[in-house]
Amino acid sequence: MAKIVFGMNLSLDGYVDHQEFSPGPVLFRHWIEQVRGAAGSVYGRRMYEIMRYWDEDHPEWTPDLRDFAEAWRRQPKWVVSRSLKSVGPNATLVADDIEAVIRGLKNELAGEIHVSGPELAGSLIELGLVDEYRLYFHPVVLGHGKPFFAGRRPPLRLVANDLIGEDAIRLTYIPA
Repeated sequence: MAKIVFGMNLSLDGYVDHQEFSPGPVLFRHWIEQVRGAAGSVYGRRMYEIMRYWDEDHPEWTPDLRDFAEAWRRQPKWVVSRSLKSVGPNATLVADDIEAVIRGLKNELAGEIHVSGPELAGSLIELGLVDEYRLYFHPVVLGHGKPFFAGRRPPLRLVANDLIGEDAIRLTYIPA
């Protein structure tokens, strides 16, 4: 049975923003390995559209950027959206009955299925489908933006903490 994991980079005040800060080299390598080792990822429309950047090669990319793109392209993806009519390679569009689809994936697959995007994660949290939370805190205060927890904050129990790279702290929680 697969485990649904919600993890993202966030500021000290709890906001996610891919434009305001980025992971250092050690944390980026960590993300490459996370993507490489996952059974798949579930995306909301907005996060999927951001991640589509990795579908096409760019000549200025470093070897690490190419490694991430390769891992991302290989990974099965499920995109939850009622507005999209199609999705890219190695992706499946999920327009209806997200709960049944995610429960089915959990039962059919082994390993970790990563969920990306706070709003989608909020929906899955409400359905009781998220098994683990990984909050990657950066030494940045944004004061605005999209919060990591888009809906209610579930009761959580801390199970691990790690320094990753020079300045990112990962806190790992499970539902309490």
